[in-house]
Amino acid sequence: MPTSTSLPANPIDREDLRERVNAALAAFMAEQTGLLAGISPQLGPVSEALRDFLLDGGKRLRPAFCYWGWRGAGGGSEDPGIARAAAALELLQASALVHDDLMDRSDTRRGLPSVHRRFEAMHRDRGWRGDREQYGASAAVLLGDLLLIWCDELFQRSGLPDGSVRAAKPAFDRMRTEVMLGQYLDVLEPVAGDSADQDALERAQTVLHYKSAKYTIERPLQVGALLAGADGALVDAYGAFGLPLGEAFQLRDDLLGVFGDPEVTGKPAGDDLREGKRTLLVAHAMRGLPAADARLLDERLGAPDLAPEEIGRLRALVERSGAAELVEQRIEELMAQALDALDRAPLAAGPARATLLALAEAATVRKY
Repeated sequence: MPTSTSLPANPIDREDLRERVNAALAAFMAEQTGLLAGISPQLGPVSEALRDFLLDGGKRLRPAFCYWGWRGAGGGSEDPGIARAAAALELLQASALVHDDLMDRSDTRRGLPSVHRRFEAMHRDRGWRGDREQYGASAAVLLGDLLLIWCDELFQRSGLPDGSVRAAKPAFDRMRTEVMLGQYLDVLEPVAGDSADQDALERAQTVLHYKSAKYTIERPLQVGALLAGADGALVDAYGAFGLPLGEAFQLRDDLLGVFGDPEVTGKPAGDDLREGKRTLLVAHAMRGLPAADARLLDERLGAPDLAPEEIGRLRALVERSGAAELVEQRIEELMAQALDALDRAPLAAGPARATLLALAEAATVRKY
């Protein structure tokens, strides 16, 4: 493993974690591919799609926080079970993304066709009967559900002691519940929320917490800690560090969703505007714009006929509102809060504190 004097530039690569997580996912997918092949040769495209989705992309951020939560609680660096348990979080992430892309009508993910578009294309290319969009949507729902089932299976069969898995399972289950309910609230807001309502910012904050912040950083840290037998003080300290950091991570993602470079994000420019996401950035923009501009943003956000040039105009409205500056300021405040909590956290001796600091910076300091 790398020494302290030759640490990888990307903290996710420390202690060979990315390689170990990728190996765990590859081994699990090889096992599941055999299972699917035994059921029917028609499931070959399912195996290929899931293998491509899992193994050819992803930052591995959630497994990293789980692993370093474990290390900060005194867990050893060599136990192969923790890499498999951490890899289970990548299956949860993949499940959420497959469903999210379908709900948002996203065409791409990580620079490739999203799962529902992939199966639409297969339907078209093979000349099958019926509605190809419905077929693609149905396939994405089922594959996302399958990934959610598999995430529990890999976690339970990680190879860590049964008592450790039982201790962490309530936090693991809570994490999965929270992200699904956050997804529902995100779907609810565009159809039932009033952007002019005084509670719009609070609702956007709730979506941010449960759809992203908790399951990206806070819960993975706590799951890792509980797997290592941590006491309540460290679990709470990880919450004090992880929740504001997770919020800062999502706020950065919201900025990228409007202003990001497609070469960096793997998504079209202004994709969040096309998808109609009512993020905290958008809620601030609604408040900062003159009434007529706010009404235009509200009415055209996520419109089915939104053209690329109109996305540019909406992006200009968000920029002119001052919302981006407010969000940047909030990211700085949240980072200060998170790093103060990390300084005070009762971590085990070793590299965990320095690596969690590096992960915090990697999660929130991303380029447009």
